[in-house]
Amino acid sequence: MNKMIKAVLFDMDGILIDTEKYLTVYKQQAMREAGYKMSVAEAYSFRSKAAKFARVQAKEMYGEEFDYDAIRGRRQQLMREHIQKYGLETKPYVRETVTELRRRGYQTAVVTATDAERAVRYLNMVGFVDLFDEIISASMVENGKPCPDVYLYACEKIGRSPKECMAAEDSPNGVHAAWSAGCHVVMVPDLTGPDKETEKMTEHVVRDLRGLLEILK
Repeated sequence: MNKMIKAVLFDMDGILIDTEKYLTVYKQQAMREAGYKMSVAEAYSFRSKAAKFARVQAKEMYGEEFDYDAIRGRRQQLMREHIQKYGLETKPYVRETVTELRRRGYQTAVVTATDAERAVRYLNMVGFVDLFDEIISASMVENGKPCPDVYLYACEKIGRSPKECMAAEDSPNGVHAAWSAGCHVVMVPDLTGPDKETEKMTEHVVRDLRGLLEILK
């Protein structure tokens, strides 16, 4: 497989920047403020899921009257305030791993559920933007994760077939998107490990990004 791989595609939240834990906390806070209870497991189920699909899921879980967009807007506000106050944390070994992959000749790209403007801003804030050939957002395609569109578009942008691409993902929705596109999927668990379904879709599970360098020796 190693000789087949020409590019490595990285999810952003939970893979490059350590935001998922705060997104979960503020999602739960926004829900409480609106009079709802959301368990940690329920919050996790929305990770990387496109708003159009999350909106449907939320109404199924909390009722047709549930105002998904208002809750989402409040969560985004809380997250903005957090970042303004504390900045962004990065996941371990990002720069070392991506720099070494590029030295070995692999193309690199970000494939994120976050909208394009915010993704570029976040990556600039942590000094990672220049590590990648492309930054691809689900806002650029019709259907975000867990649909394959964003990964297929990323492959098109870098001129590679999905079979030539390895995707690093941390959430079930992200794993499903990359796998559905036909990419080789490596899970780098953040808040949760693989479940039975994602285990079938992942070729490797590694503790941190350095595991990609071992896989791609």
